[in-house]
Amino acid sequence: MAGLIHLYCGDGKGKTTAAVGLAVRAAGAGKRVIFTQFFKDGSSSEVAALKTLPGIRTIHADTVRGFYRSMTPEQRAKAREDYTALFRQVTAAAREAELLILDEIVSACNRGVVPETLVTDFLRNKPSALEVVLTGRDPSPALSELADYITEMRKLRHPYDRGVAARKGIEF
Repeated sequence: MAGLIHLYCGDGKGKTTAAVGLAVRAAGAGKRVIFTQFFKDGSSSEVAALKTLPGIRTIHADTVRGFYRSMTPEQRAKAREDYTALFRQVTAAAREAELLILDEIVSACNRGVVPETLVTDFLRNKPSALEVVLTGRDPSPALSELADYITEMRKLRHPYDRGVAARKGIEF
């Protein structure tokens, strides 16, 4: 069976949550899963849960985290180096997996932290049975065109807009 490409995008809450749900479903079916995140350090509650499940391997870079707009030029250069290396590491590891989740890869491409051509070349030449999930806001036409599924999470209301900070176990 051919592996397909999923794109979870939009300005609403739920992109990572949907990706985690698919990782859990795949692991429950005995599939091998690689889960990685860009701009996140792997300390969130969903990663803690994924690490307990057989068949799921989480991989994170030890690099600058947080909002790109707040990074210094040196931090941006370090993020480009580390996240491009992370992308290469996880795509190599995915040759032994059946599901690869690239959480916030769209944002990494949009900010030039991971070259989009590296991602699109991988997607065009990925192992045929590998299912791939991409998440993030504002996917480019090139990424959208390669996707078999596109699910948009649209924000209608969010407590953050009223000053409510992210809550552990709910938003992270």
